[in-house]
Amino acid sequence: MSSPLSAGNPLAPRSGRRPASAPPRPRPRRWGRKLLGAVLGLMALGGIGGAAILLVAWLRFAPDLPSVAGLLHYRPPVMTRVFAANGRVIDELATQRRVLVRFADIPVPLQNAFLAAEDQNYWNHPGVDPVAILRAAVWDMAHLGGGHRPLGASTITMQVAKNLLLRHRMTFVRKIEEAFLALRIDQSLSKQRLLEIYLNEIYLGNGAYGVAAAAQAYFGKPLAQLTIAEDASLAALPKAPHNYNPLQFPKAALVRRNWVIDRMADDRMISAAQASAAKAEPLLPAARPRTAPVAGAEWFAADVQRALLARFGTTATMEGGLTVATSLDPRLQTFATRAVRDGLMAYDQRMGGWRGPVARIAAADLPRWADALGRVSPPAGMLRDWRLGVVLPGGTPAAPRVGWLDPGTDGAADVARTGSLGLGGAVWHHPMSPAGAAQGAFAGLAQMVRPGDVVVLHPGDSPGNVAVLRQVPKVQGALVSLDPVSGRVLAMVGGWSWAASQFNRASQAQRQPGSSFKPMVYLTALEKGFAPSSRFLNAPIVVNLGPGGLWRPHNYEDNFGGPTSLRVALEQSMNLVTVRVARRIGMKAIARTAKAFGMVRSLPLVLPAALGAADTTVLDEAAAYASLDNGGRKVTPRLIDSVQDPEGHVVWRPAGLDCACADPAAPPLLTDMRAQIADPASVFQLVTMMEGVVTRGTGIPAGKGMNRPIAGKTGTTENFQDGWFAGFTPQLVTVVWVGFDTPSTLGWGQAGAVVAAPIWHQFMEAALKGRPALPFVPPPGVTMASWDSGSGMVSDAFKPGQVPGASGGPAPSEETGSAIAAAPGAGGGAPSGGATGVPTGPAGVDSTLGGLY
Repeated sequence: MSSPLSAGNPLAPRSGRRPASAPPRPRPRRWGRKLLGAVLGLMALGGIGGAAILLVAWLRFAPDLPSVAGLLHYRPPVMTRVFAANGRVIDELATQRRVLVRFADIPVPLQNAFLAAEDQNYWNHPGVDPVAILRAAVWDMAHLGGGHRPLGASTITMQVAKNLLLRHRMTFVRKIEEAFLALRIDQSLSKQRLLEIYLNEIYLGNGAYGVAAAAQAYFGKPLAQLTIAEDASLAALPKAPHNYNPLQFPKAALVRRNWVIDRMADDRMISAAQASAAKAEPLLPAARPRTAPVAGAEWFAADVQRALLARFGTTATMEGGLTVATSLDPRLQTFATRAVRDGLMAYDQRMGGWRGPVARIAAADLPRWADALGRVSPPAGMLRDWRLGVVLPGGTPAAPRVGWLDPGTDGAADVARTGSLGLGGAVWHHPMSPAGAAQGAFAGLAQMVRPGDVVVLHPGDSPGNVAVLRQVPKVQGALVSLDPVSGRVLAMVGGWSWAASQFNRASQAQRQPGSSFKPMVYLTALEKGFAPSSRFLNAPIVVNLGPGGLWRPHNYEDNFGGPTSLRVALEQSMNLVTVRVARRIGMKAIARTAKAFGMVRSLPLVLPAALGAADTTVLDEAAAYASLDNGGRKVTPRLIDSVQDPEGHVVWRPAGLDCACADPAAPPLLTDMRAQIADPASVFQLVTMMEGVVTRGTGIPAGKGMNRPIAGKTGTTENFQDGWFAGFTPQLVTVVWVGFDTPSTLGWGQAGAVVAAPIWHQFMEAALKGRPALPFVPPPGVTMASWDSGSGMVSDAFKPGQVPGASGGPAPSEETGSAIAAAPGAGGGAPSGGATGVPTGPAGVDSTLGGLY
């Protein structure tokens, strides 16, 4: 109960309150609530403001954004791959080197490596990763002004938007567009499809687009064979493909690779043990060469490319992802390359002569010869396993001391080697005189080199560390080998070295075939009813060329004889008999035969053309001889077996042969729809006569020791400018040419049998090793019979009504097809002989048109 004093005194304590002497009670902390409310209010305002900004940005940029519809049917430029017959890649044609792979074929560890490096939250975010954006913003603000590169926050979806739909330079506006597009893309495509597009599209350096091409470029492997460390190496590249290229910057690439491995471990994509093992794995990428991996196949591959461009156009060829199966046999191609190079080197040593050193190193620099040699450029055409070497003081006159540099392994410096210089059993001749005759051999190396000379050598595997002296030949050669039934080109050599010259002398060089054209003349005669034993006069003849004057052909040996059979005339390549045969049957008929067989595209209707005074290519001549080997059925050479689109559908294959192969239980049935361009009986007669060329005639060097049926013909042109040998067995047709790019003499006596036949022999002996010796099968209606040719007993094929050994033939044709007439008294071409009165021609009579031998 309160007292009156307390009731009237305002200072007196009120009921329920503490006395004044009690400690003060703390006030409630209302400022905390106010701060929290303010923060929440600001966040709400920020959210509203951000939403408003996003809405404005969306309204501003969304209408102008490109459509994502193109991604629904994504078809990037994909390289066309060209394969040999055994499945080896021989060429890749591309504006962007890319191999398209499906998502199901991309290994999960490789996917994880890229996600760990580029987009950890890929499977969960809607195209834009807010967490990554916030993390990047905080990092960038913390390092503001420090000269650091801003931390990126682009997702894989945003990278796809940037690379495929937005091509302008990086700006703030473009980043906004990326984000909006990424949201659209994420709604339009599945995550799997989007990751497939990204891993196929991204550029990974070294000319490789997409992971499949990069795996081949850096490691020479398909995706399925990559290790975790190699997966991480590829995933390290998108950030900076050049700076992290393991071939150019291995240290930086190793650091970045290990960082990716750590990220994979942190995200539990791999175990700690797997991460440790992967990081312990050396980098050591093995770059796959982009040149044709089959030695010497570059000319073949270039012809395939030309054929594809002509048929499909540039876009489909270079960007269409075609799969091209070709006829090239890598084994035969290796044999062909070696045979041509061996033959050209043999000629160069025999006739070209030693032309001196590549360069000179001063005597003062010889103590540091390795440095000086490293500054010398190799000559064009130097082979890959050859080296530049310098002759050093010391050694002996017969075996000078020489030093060379071997390439270091794994990017290491070149290694200096020394040894002795030898000739490898070769005999080098002095250069030819203007007349073309060799001046004799060098006595030894002492006459050829001296200290300081820089020469080309082949270290090889010779005992005693002996390096063999080499020289890049000036002479060129070409070889084509094909299947006589299908026309598939199995090997093609277009010259000495692709690196020195990309001109294909097998398919592009137009050269005169010389006497290798003569089978076209003799086949025409056989089809007109002449027999192998039909005789024509082997005697001098002068032909009136009209305004061109007189032409006086001659035989290679300048010899003459009486009536000579077609068989012997072809074996010995007699020009005088061939001219008389051509006059008798007519040049128009010969031209029809030669063009039907594809030997020439056009033939002048003049008698010198019967001796090969017309242009052809090695490939065309091989096709013509293949048609002979195929019984007179047209053979068109083909390099491409089939072309498939990226989905595996065959879009093209050559016509001519059709296979009924649908029933696996039945043997394949081939239907040959190609034209029969000559009488099979006449063709077989010619083939039998051409066997005599190899066993008894000018082609003996080609078949020596092979012990199998071979038909062929030598060819040598005016002044020994071109040397040919064309020949075949029932399994294989091969044609070889040797000559200079600018026509000039190979030297006196350097006929086709000398320069081309040994190359043919070396190749065919290797190519046919282990294969059965098959005979040429006669067609119905011919009879094999022996007869005395005048130079021994021979066996030939005769048609019904033809008497073996008898001379005869049809009546002279009125269709000569040529304006050329024999000079008065020059004699005709009667099968049984005739007058040989040959007038003495005036000065200037041309005695050298056409082939020689």
